[in-house]
Amino acid sequence: MSTGRFPVRTGVLDWAIAVCLAAVLLVTGLSGQHSATTLDLLGLALLVVGGLALVARRRAPVPVLVVTGLSAVGYQAAGFDVPAVAYLFAVYAAVRAGRHVAAVATSVVVLAALPLAALASGLHDTGEAFARARGALEVAWLVAAGAAGEALRQAERRADEAERTREETARRRADEERLRIARELHDSLTHQISVIKVQAEVAVHVARKRGEDVPEALLAIQEAGREAARELRATLEALRDDDTTPPRGLDDVQELVERARTIGLDATLTIEGQRHDVSAAVDRTVYRIVQESLTNIARHAGSATASVRIDCRPDALVIRVDDDGKATPATAPTPGLGLLGMRERVTALGGRLCAEPRGEGGFTVRAELPVDQPS
Repeated sequence: MSTGRFPVRTGVLDWAIAVCLAAVLLVTGLSGQHSATTLDLLGLALLVVGGLALVARRRAPVPVLVVTGLSAVGYQAAGFDVPAVAYLFAVYAAVRAGRHVAAVATSVVVLAALPLAALASGLHDTGEAFARARGALEVAWLVAAGAAGEALRQAERRADEAERTREETARRRADEERLRIARELHDSLTHQISVIKVQAEVAVHVARKRGEDVPEALLAIQEAGREAARELRATLEALRDDDTTPPRGLDDVQELVERARTIGLDATLTIEGQRHDVSAAVDRTVYRIVQESLTNIARHAGSATASVRIDCRPDALVIRVDDDGKATPATAPTPGLGLLGMRERVTALGGRLCAEPRGEGGFTVRAELPVDQPS
């Protein structure tokens, strides 16, 4: 039984039903000829308790079943000839929750106890006592309440199964699409990257064998080819394994900075604040922002220096990458796919990204990623 979809509305409805039913039972009980004796007051209290107990029928159907049954027997014994409507609601709720054995067992006990309660109320005629008990809890209505609860339970079960089937179908289609993308990436990129990597390594090997100085650009191509192959392999594994492969994150940023130094970029890394555990998505985004920023500096900035600063705050990670390149507000570069990808990643996590030239020259990328505070 699903009760968590609209908890506030469901709770208000339960209270409304319970209060209304308690009021109806109380009015019905007061309509008879009763005096203000202790027994009569007890009977009236049991009428109210039986109705109000229905508030908890979704959370605790079996205890509510017992309470409403005892209340019905109690106010019958006190001389109140009032139908056990609250108990019928409790039977319906118990059967709907799948508590069939408890509903049947309790109903048998209540059906047996009602005639005895009628006799205890002062009736001396056994036939009349059974008639009053039958009037208080008609077997037909009891069966109807149970059948209604079972029918609704089966309908909810079928609805849950249908929803689960839709989710499984959507998950299977997502898996198939992920594998298709992995195959496409493998077929379209792996060969070309392998060719670049092999050719660069051959060129480096030949130059060293001849005793020649290996150009820095060629070494950078060799390293970039190796890194591209590793990145592609990790991406393909993540796609095939449903993202179970540990992604690169904050711990790997130092490696990015060191690699930038090998191609002639004077890059520094500063991490401030106390590091906290962050989600894999945030961790991966930090790495991608620094990676794309350093790549853009190397390609477009004409810069000799770059600084990476990561501020670990209690509620956010702030990443700032500055360069001293030739960008100015008057010659702001056109945003490319790299900046667009960074912005999409940051926005998807609920963060903010600012990428723009500085007035004194150079370019700044600043991203703020919210993180969950420790509970």
